[in-house]
Amino acid sequence: MNPLIAVVGATGTGKSKLAVDLASRFNGEIINGDAMQMYRGLPIITNQIPVEERNGIPHHLLSCVDLEAEAWRIGRFKKEALRLIDDIRSRGKLPILVGGTHYYTQAVLFKDQLVGEGSDDEDGPEPFQELPSTSDKWPILESSPEVLMEKLREVDPVMAERWHPKDARKIRRSLEIYFQTGRRASEIYAEQKLLKNEAVMKDEGLLRFENTLIFWVHAEKEILNARLDARVDGMIEQGLMAEAETMSDYLQTKQSQGIEVDQTRGVWVSIGFKELAPYFAAVQEAKLNEEELENLKKRCIDSIRTATRQYGSSQVKWIRNKLWRALSDADMTRRLYLLDSSSVKGWDECIAKPSEDIVQSMFEDRPTPDPKSLSKLANTVLGAKEEQGRSQPNSDMQCFTCDMCNKTMAGEEQWNIHLKGYGHKRAAKSAARKAERDAYFRKRELEAQKASDSGTDP
Repeated sequence: MNPLIAVVGATGTGKSKLAVDLASRFNGEIINGDAMQMYRGLPIITNQIPVEERNGIPHHLLSCVDLEAEAWRIGRFKKEALRLIDDIRSRGKLPILVGGTHYYTQAVLFKDQLVGEGSDDEDGPEPFQELPSTSDKWPILESSPEVLMEKLREVDPVMAERWHPKDARKIRRSLEIYFQTGRRASEIYAEQKLLKNEAVMKDEGLLRFENTLIFWVHAEKEILNARLDARVDGMIEQGLMAEAETMSDYLQTKQSQGIEVDQTRGVWVSIGFKELAPYFAAVQEAKLNEEELENLKKRCIDSIRTATRQYGSSQVKWIRNKLWRALSDADMTRRLYLLDSSSVKGWDECIAKPSEDIVQSMFEDRPTPDPKSLSKLANTVLGAKEEQGRSQPNSDMQCFTCDMCNKTMAGEEQWNIHLKGYGHKRAAKSAARKAERDAYFRKRELEAQKASDSGTDP
């Protein structure tokens, strides 16, 4: 059958636990898909699953990269992950891909990805840094949205029509693609979309493996945020400060040797170290008293909590948008199963049992359930995405500018809403009255001019 199980979700939802449960039940092996967890020697900061919780299941690509190494690029990860999948299957076992670096997992799940969505390119972007150091090479990318849009209209007018003039991130991304590849992003997207359409028409499918199941371990936002705050406290108790201090000492040693370490890449961007960097710098300077140091430490730990919550939100956003869109393009949204992990006590009922039943159904070639049927949360979240897809079938939005109101709208739906709005109608009436006045005065001027030419009074 060549099956593949993928487990995705925000940090702190229980992805690793589910992967171990499924591997234990179905004779599987786990492939780590989290860039930070590939680094060795930092199990707490990188949130690696403890050895005693792995139930003897082999974990690949976990704790395998040295501290000074850069994070793997997408192409390298995809190549190694696919090799491992073949190796695991050759031994009659089930490969289970789990992780929060969704650039990685999506590159493995799908055959061809658009630029920036898990590209197959060996030199594709690193996780957390889509296109590193581009502003150094092309300083214009640090310009205002107005300057960026002007340049994009010059090099790629098709993409310029798609983006709102104030959406600097998307405009910048289109320019990055042009500068890096020498080709218009609109041309690249059009080609890749054509390839996807051809694959669908040939019934080849866009998923790399036909028998793929994706489990999205999810939780209500308020519950997850509280859980993440508690998790940070637990990491502190387990020794996060000691690991961060080890990293700080490593940097000090390298600096004393005249070696500058790029702290904008690799493990140095992991949550837990960069937030504590001001504290360790203050310790080195020895200018603060004990109370000031303790207060600084508390502020740094608060920053870890905030960054962790923000990272969790960004992971969910990726799944809701990019993963869902890729599955929708492949007509495979039915392969995404949301499992509600809001209740820790309900793990067996809400997570373990339904996921095992779904995998068993796949192995026995039986119909799998409607993903929306698994829970109220699944019905709410997945139902909303399906409804959004029906109401907005064309994701290639075009921007419309109302010169009368001096406003720009993204997409035909927003444009129609604007046209029906009170503000636009009021502006239209005002413009009509102005046009009538202007026409009246132009008529009077013409009549006056005629009268003057004929020597009579108007």
